[in-house]
Order: sequence, then structure tokens, then C-alpha cells
Amino acid sequence: MGRGSYSSADWNKLRESRGINSGSTADDIFSGNKVNEKYLPRFITVRESRDSEDSPESTPIIIGFDSTGSMGYLAAEIAKNSLNRTATMILEKRPVTDPHIMCAAFTSPNSYSCPPMQVTQFEADIRVVEQLLDFTLGGGNMYSYDSLVWYFASKHTSTDCFEKRGKKGFIFCIGDEIADDGNVDILPKVSAETVFGDKAESSCRSLELYAEASEKYEIFHIITGSRTGNAFDTWDKLIHGRNAVIESENIGYLAEVMISLMQLSGGMSKEETASQWSGKAKSTVVKALSTIELAPEHKTAEKKGFLANLFG
Repeated sequence: MGRGSYSSADWNKLRESRGINSGSTADDIFSGNKVNEKYLPRFITVRESRDSEDSPESTPIIIGFDSTGSMGYLAAEIAKNSLNRTATMILEKRPVTDPHIMCAAFTSPNSYSCPPMQVTQFEADIRVVEQLLDFTLGGGNMYSYDSLVWYFASKHTSTDCFEKRGKKGFIFCIGDEIADDGNVDILPKVSAETVFGDKAESSCRSLELYAEASEKYEIFHIITGSRTGNAFDTWDKLIHGRNAVIESENIGYLAEVMISLMQLSGGMSKEETASQWSGKAKSTVVKALSTIELAPEHKTAEKKGFLANLFG
């Protein structure tokens, strides 16, 4: 998937047709939706991000979010503002080429009140928002189950970005819960079968799933909510240097943070990345990037980018 191109005009039309406004809550937007099998991983063999005439150099971007009750404001923010702003900012600032966005909502793999996971197609246009608005939210969890997104990305996505060009896409997961210690069986064999329809030989641990997904994607976790300090400590132990914090009152700047993380991965320095923003957006980005520590290859790219700019 991934044909077409994104337009804010299309978003405005969709928002008006759905009666979504600045005051809409998650209940207003998602309440009453029935579970749709086409978004459930166990009925999906693969989600594809393919190059096309519209997107000759496609870049897959997965935006995952905790769909539990405590995160209702996050789901509403993504649906009302952040998804549209992220898409338009990518086209404006070009941190990556030809974005193909997939949304994923997750809760506990043992959830019965709500699907443990729902995923859209990879889309380059307004269809990603249309599909997101079909999701059913709810459920409860002990951890922030990014591991479900990592599993799906590793085993059930196929992208030209990686397979043709050897380049990674991006995964951003957002939640308020703590991380597991990486060594528990976060995805038991039975859950792999019930959630993903896969016959698993053994249970999966978060660190294993992170390592597998990291082969194809740059992965970040964004912490928000009322327990950011405690949550950050656990996530820093699990995937050190890959965690950003956004206070819940600043969640409106989620798009700026995700754009900045893409730019940082592409070789920009933290100072260059932050300098493009102003006011509250800048201070939010500065704080979010302060805990990011990328691997040496990114620092090499950053140095090359600096020298290229210096000597023109």
C-alpha cells in the first residue's frame, strides 16, 4: 500500500464529515465503533509499504499508542491533531522521503474487553486517518506493550525501503506505563497464536523482539502521562537512549518530537534540530531529545552532515 499523497484539505473535509472538533474526546471519536477484523493482526498476513509513482522512495513509519482508558486523551490527540500535523510536517521538512504511515493501537495481549492490537495499512494519504477512526479503544495493561508492535513490524511487514535500499523505517510507540525487564515472557506462545495467528515454538521476550524489529526500523518510545519519572527509569533500562518524555500537558507537540527524532536519526545534531522550533514547541523538543543517545553510526552520520554543511 502507499499510493496517493497527503493533503490537509482532505483532513479538513474528513474532520467536518465526522463532526470532529477541538473539544472532541476519545469517546466522541471512537465510542460505538465495532471491532473490525481487517485491523486485527491474526487476520493479516503482511502489511506492505511499496514504492510507487507517487512514492518512489517510500519510508515506512509506524505510530503505535497505548489504547487503554488512561490514554484516551492520547488517542484523541493523535486523531484530532498529531497524525495530520506529523504527515504535513514530514512533507514540509522532509526528514524522510515519501512517508507511508501505519497506526497501531495496543493494550495487553491478554485483553478481552478490547482487541490487544489493531493496525491500519501503510498509507500515504488521508486513508490512514480514515482507518484510525475505525479503531475500538479500551482495555487495561500492566506494561506498555510496545513489544506487540515490534513483533508485528518484524514478522508481518514488508517494505521496499529496507528490502530494496537497505534503509530503516521508524517505529514510535507512545504510552504511560512502565516497561518490563526485558527477560519475562512478554508474549507467551498462546498469545502469539491468538493475537497474531502465528504458530510459535516458544514465548518471546521484549529484548528479543526489539532486536529483531531494530533490523528494519529505528525504534523510539515516547513516555507521557502522570508517571513519567517512574516509567522512564524502567524504559531506560530496557532500551537505553531510545526514550523521550513529553509531559501530558505538552502532548500537542507530539508531531514536533517525532519529526525531530527522525531528523536526529538522519544526522542532524540536537542543537540544529531544536533550533527550527520556537516557544513551547522548542522547550518540549529540547527536553524530549535530552535523553536520546543514538548509536555510533548515527554520530558518524551527524559528523558527515556537519562537515557537508560547513564546506558546502
